[in-house]
Amino acid sequence: MELSEASVNAVKMSKERKKLIRKQMKACHILLKHDGIRTASHVTKSLVVANGGLGNGVSREQLCAAMKEMGELETIIMSPHKPYAFATYSSEQSAQKAHGLLNGHLLHCGDNSVTLYLSFVDSVPCEAEEHVPLPEGLSLVEDFVSSEVEALLLAAVDWVTFDDDTAQKALKHRRVKHYGYEFRYDTNNVEKDKALSVGLPDECVPILERCLKDGHIGAMPDQLTVNQYQPGQGIPPHVDTHSAFEDTILSLSLGSKTVMEFRHPDGRVVAVLLPGRSLLVMKGESRHLWSHGITPRKFDMVPACDPEPPAAITPHLGNPGNLTLSKRGTRTSFTFRRIRRSPCQCAFPSACDSQGAPSSLPSAPSLPRCQGDAARLEEEYVHRVYDAIAPHFSGTRHSPWPRVCDFLSSLVPGAVLADVGCGNGKYLGVNPEVVALGCDRSSALVHICAERGFQAFVSDALNVPMLTASCDACISIAVIHHFSTPERRLAAVRELMRLLKPGGRALIYVWALEQEYNKQRSKYLKHQSREPSGSPNTAEGQSEGSASPKRTVNSHGDVGITNVDRLDREVSGPVDQRPGEDQVHHGKLSVHTNRTAFNSQDLLVPWHLKDGKGKAGKGRKGGREAGNRDMIRETALAVSKDNPSIAENILPSIGPASDCKTEPTDSNQRSTHPDSMSAKVATPNACLDSSLPSSTKDTDHACKSCPGFEAAATPAIPESSAAAAVFHRYYHVFQQGEIEKVCCQVDGVRVQTSYHDQGNWCVILVKD
Repeated sequence: MELSEASVNAVKMSKERKKLIRKQMKACHILLKHDGIRTASHVTKSLVVANGGLGNGVSREQLCAAMKEMGELETIIMSPHKPYAFATYSSEQSAQKAHGLLNGHLLHCGDNSVTLYLSFVDSVPCEAEEHVPLPEGLSLVEDFVSSEVEALLLAAVDWVTFDDDTAQKALKHRRVKHYGYEFRYDTNNVEKDKALSVGLPDECVPILERCLKDGHIGAMPDQLTVNQYQPGQGIPPHVDTHSAFEDTILSLSLGSKTVMEFRHPDGRVVAVLLPGRSLLVMKGESRHLWSHGITPRKFDMVPACDPEPPAAITPHLGNPGNLTLSKRGTRTSFTFRRIRRSPCQCAFPSACDSQGAPSSLPSAPSLPRCQGDAARLEEEYVHRVYDAIAPHFSGTRHSPWPRVCDFLSSLVPGAVLADVGCGNGKYLGVNPEVVALGCDRSSALVHICAERGFQAFVSDALNVPMLTASCDACISIAVIHHFSTPERRLAAVRELMRLLKPGGRALIYVWALEQEYNKQRSKYLKHQSREPSGSPNTAEGQSEGSASPKRTVNSHGDVGITNVDRLDREVSGPVDQRPGEDQVHHGKLSVHTNRTAFNSQDLLVPWHLKDGKGKAGKGRKGGREAGNRDMIRETALAVSKDNPSIAENILPSIGPASDCKTEPTDSNQRSTHPDSMSAKVATPNACLDSSLPSSTKDTDHACKSCPGFEAAATPAIPESSAAAAVFHRYYHVFQQGEIEKVCCQVDGVRVQTSYHDQGNWCVILVKD
């Protein structure tokens, strides 16, 4: 019997309804799991709107416009960074209407579209409004100049003509002009005896005279830096060098408003809204101790109405119901400073380079100019580091990445898998039905693999001692980004392809320059705001977007993710480090600030080794503290082979080794992939470069052909028992499409698929 058209439509609608209900239930589950929000099965006046929050790029105005069509709204609460909102209607009838008509509604937010899922709630969480004071010495004067003066100042800056008189530069994330004196980003200082031929523009003089009259400054500035920011651009957090400039710094904002973040060394963050035509005055503590920067993003989270008094807005404090999104436009800042002619005597010696505090990495390495340079750079800033931090590093790696597991699970039983750069062996046991072999340059990490019962050996990624066409599959997870030249990165891909049989597949993960992709921040960025200050994972516990075992967010970061799966995404990312970003432009590598966006592709990423933070498989509970001391001791001993002073300085402060024995780690608790890379020779601590004479290679010591090499560590031992050391790892972070271009240079290989996964660019290759 044929079904009528009405019956067919009824069945069709029923399927759509079932799909909507499934999505609703999934949204409710995520809300409960991640934020403890319990939904109600009965009708109430209040609704939680999944996917309708600031964290999904939805502004208050856009959400209100959709919700108001259903009835009279009493309140809408949009919490900072959350991908949901709460709406309360004046009647249950209006809420029920919204629940029925807006469920599954596609809301268009500019270039972004989200699907709303609504559920009733018995109560709406209320967060008390709290005024956040500005950092001491910081003041903001709104409407400091008129729109006419603003236009006059903007017209005075000639961005078309590049000349040495104003030291104009086109940096990666903004355009810059210097007047009076040039600020050198390679040294983070000013050449005080080399004034520029062009002084401050005449249009600035009346403004500075007014600042003198109003008491904002005590003397006329003689240096001006003009920065122009397009939407999506920013400046890394930094403290203006003490020895370069006097106390007071003035910053005049012209054009679009933006949010500037101030960060205290103790972890406090204060976000300050800078309206157009406002003057920011930094003195004392706010100038000398707090860093300031602007997150590279296109939208800012700002109060829906002007706060009284105009002051701080922080992502975690303030009235959550009073926030919305503001789209950035072009902003130009005029920063006025006065050159310092005598050493700084401020009250903050820990941050003062005049009083002994370093302003940057003492001897930042240069980008390699030849293969020998590359080998030496990788030896010092990759291989030695991972050998030294292996126990602590392995202790922070626990959860396999889902899409890597999917690849491994797709292999047929009996397939031969090579994990090149296996680290602590996290992926070697994912699929027990395959024959898995791992290799890594770090003998310390390979030893950890052996303790876990995995088959692994010491080798490098450029010359793996396995037969050609002997593997059905290869993986290279977080390895190739440690090679410092395009030629070496290409050679690493070729070596993977050599190992593959015809028809075999390889999966490659490399760290991405784009840590914010498709308006979603990677966990590497988001993790900073989730962990308490001082946590081992807050700044350096993980890399390449790997998740902490304690995280409860969705573990996938795929491009094709559904709106429901975005419930725990955020709209913006923290900022990168200070103007050292431009050291690469001058041939020097900059030191990256962990858990922040990247402003350059070649950089050094710190690893902070802290007593009480590492795990390294030591005894539980009572034995853990002693185990951590042993881990620090192991690291110090490893580094002291090349620098005996470390043993003299670190070991006495750590205390004697404990009697606590290392517990065998359960092989089912595999760690997140270490981003260690392999070197050139299959023996530990050997010279990386095969072009060097064989007489220069030594299997028991560091590379003897590299004079002056020291361990890549800067130990800082406070008077307390908490020993600490900082190691710097070299990375080349890949731009979108870059890894595909490298792979396409290899003959007989095609890219099957590519994707972005939690701050990594990933490709699956097939050997023809």
